[in-house]
Amino acid sequence: MMIPEEVFKRRRQHNNTPESTLLIIANFIVVAIATSLFADKNHVSWFFWVVIGLLAVYNFFTIRKNREEFFTKAAIIAYVISLATLVGVFFIYTSKG
Repeated sequence: MMIPEEVFKRRRQHNNTPESTLLIIANFIVVAIATSLFADKNHVSWFFWVVIGLLAVYNFFTIRKNREEFFTKAAIIAYVISLATLVGVFFIYTSKG
């Protein structure tokens, strides 16, 4: 059985994941990896802060590029909740020995 051609026409470039969701996922992946590699219970490496700074710049330009998608109420709430969760992830990773 073949897949109808309409399935692929309704999805822009076969990708229908919103940019805001992709940004949140990228933030979680980068922060989790950077925290596990460059931070521990006793010390946070300066390179961790460089990675976080570069991630902030990436977030700024991604939000600026897709402004109309990010300035909806649901996207703002999801983004703020994800940032608060990322701070929690940082403290959970660094509190474990």
